[in-house]
Amino acid sequence: MQFVKTAFLAAATLAVTYGAHAQTADELIAKHVAALGGMEKIKGINSLVMKTKIEVMGNEAEGTQTLLTGKGFRSESEIMGNKMVQVVTDKGGWSINPMTGGGAQPIPEEQYKAAKDQLDIAGPLVDYASKGNKLELQGREKVGSVDAYKLKLTAKDGGLTTFYLDPNTYYIIQSVKQMNMMGQDVEMIVSMADYKKTDYGFVMPHTINTDFGGQFQIATKVSKVDVNTPVDTKIFEMPK
Repeated sequence: MQFVKTAFLAAATLAVTYGAHAQTADELIAKHVAALGGMEKIKGINSLVMKTKIEVMGNEAEGTQTLLTGKGFRSESEIMGNKMVQVVTDKGGWSINPMTGGGAQPIPEEQYKAAKDQLDIAGPLVDYASKGNKLELQGREKVGSVDAYKLKLTAKDGGLTTFYLDPNTYYIIQSVKQMNMMGQDVEMIVSMADYKKTDYGFVMPHTINTDFGGQFQIATKVSKVDVNTPVDTKIFEMPK
């Protein structure tokens, strides 16, 4: 009888622990949403146009990133006289890279899979369940000097990304995404800092450093943000 009682208490403890674990993850997301300006602000964003300064392998350039929420994302810059363009839409993507051969080319499926999150200004954490994603809180882990919350997100398509949240601000300070690049499985590590509130009231990082499996890095600084300005959808169409 004592064994049954002990087993019951152990099971109850596990159930409570699991429930608190899930609730804690959801509470973190709620605080993250509030830190960004709130759900109303996030869902009110139809478009975003950002002026950026980019550094790639020691070369600096100015660029423009244009997002039409859920429909298209375009990144354009000029490096060493070469115009670089990458476009992701809800149907696929394409790029122009003179260093790898001239005109517009469709991007590989694996690259598209890794890049399509850019269509969602809120990111995969916000409303994660309704997007078909699964979220697991995995305790804390040091990111630099920050003892960050570690959240493992499994996307609807099976993709894995680990997010690290600052316990004081609830901003994402780093994400680690598993992806395939040129036939190799690599980790794309994105570090985010210098969060600022836009005139619209949405808070976003203005310094973003991306490391593609140690093969190359891109440092991006946002200099200007315009929210809900008209966007011509033709900029997302692949040139023929």
